Amino acid sequence: MNNMKAEQQYIDLFNQYEELICRHASAIQNNPRKQAFTDFRKNGFPKKGSEDYTYTDVAAAFIPDYGFNINRLDIPVNPYEVFHCDVPNLSTSLYFMVNDAFYKKISPKVSLPEGVYTGNLQEFAEKYPEIAAKYYGKAAKSSRDGIIAFNTMFAQDGFVLYVPANTKVERPIQLVNIMRSDVDLLANRRLLIILEENAEAKLLVCDHSIDAVNFLITQVVEIFADEGAYFDYYDLEESSDNTSRFASIHVQQEKASNVVVNGITLTNGFTRNNYYVELNGEYAETSLCGMSILDQKKHLDTYSTITHAVPSCTSNELFKNVLTDSATGAFSGRIHVKEGAQKTVAYQTNRNLLATREARMYSKPQLEIYADDVKCLHGMTTGQLDDNALFYMQSRGIPWEEAKMLLSVAFTADVIANVRLEALKDRLQMLVEKRFRGELATCKGCNICN
Repeated sequence: MNNMKAEQQYIDLFNQYEELICRHASAIQNNPRKQAFTDFRKNGFPKKGSEDYTYTDVAAAFIPDYGFNINRLDIPVNPYEVFHCDVPNLSTSLYFMVNDAFYKKISPKVSLPEGVYTGNLQEFAEKYPEIAAKYYGKAAKSSRDGIIAFNTMFAQDGFVLYVPANTKVERPIQLVNIMRSDVDLLANRRLLIILEENAEAKLLVCDHSIDAVNFLITQVVEIFADEGAYFDYYDLEESSDNTSRFASIHVQQEKASNVVVNGITLTNGFTRNNYYVELNGEYAETSLCGMSILDQKKHLDTYSTITHAVPSCTSNELFKNVLTDSATGAFSGRIHVKEGAQKTVAYQTNRNLLATREARMYSKPQLEIYADDVKCLHGMTTGQLDDNALFYMQSRGIPWEEAKMLLSVAFTADVIANVRLEALKDRLQMLVEKRFRGELATCKGCNICN
């Protein structure tokens, strides 16, 4: 019943405002809308209790009446004046999306290598129509998931990072997503990342919610790494208790490419992260990592599928969660080794700490292997902090709360170790420590939050 109510209001909304939605978007985004609408009407939102959504009620999150900025009205905020990144020694090329619109009134004063594009999707489609058409929507199929179809139906803008062949972007790119509204708001964001042959880049995406209204976000990220490309994608969520986020990250890698995807949730409300990684070229390597610190009644559900389609590829997957109070976490990960994908090396690990009896963690690691010459391992543990270690630290004069914090920080260290930006790694270590101390409530680098 919940699904029918949730879906029908958006079916009606699309039927009523399709022309207006398309008017404020590019042809690249408009072309797949009808197919996405067909897929959404057919499949609807994922059902709670289904194999991939056992613990997350998607329909319940979409039932409330949220506002849509279909007319693309300007939000009265200049993020360059109010946001100041406080990561020491991290010099980035800084861009913003306010809700689901790329902020283009002011262009950052950055110098990028020739041919590199960073900006909004509409202008990219006008400048590089063939490239945009080749990649947009090709990894994130609307038939795969009702939330992807929903996003494809309604998304009107997006952020693009395009790096042409044999080009290295030395300075990291930073995209800050700011949710800002006076009324409850639903935002639909798209990110399109294209690295051609032997290209290199790093992207840090930070999510922040500002106002004390309810936010619902769908976000679809498509990452294409061509032969020999190197790419890092860091996703840092510091939102709010009243923010629900449904994100799906789709990665397609070709021969000898190397991709790191690292998602860190420090503060949130209700989050579902989907990861789909396809290794389509020999000797491709991927590192998929994530960690969360969940308290109160917060919820984080992580789903991943890594597909080894060809021989001699390597994947390393590591997710860790620390839960306290009545928080709920879930992890479902699948490594799929296709027939003929010999010499595959794949590791999958999920580790969880429960600090209270009321916290709940559900984990389901899976291997699906159709090749016989592979090295694949998976493992899961859920437990509490080591009492012996706590006792030992107390016997050395360390107060119990401090000992608990130090052990929790140490538990998350190997996820942060996978960050290949030293300045960001140092900052994350500090943020994690502050979070365990209960000191991190809002973004301290943003004047709006303060």
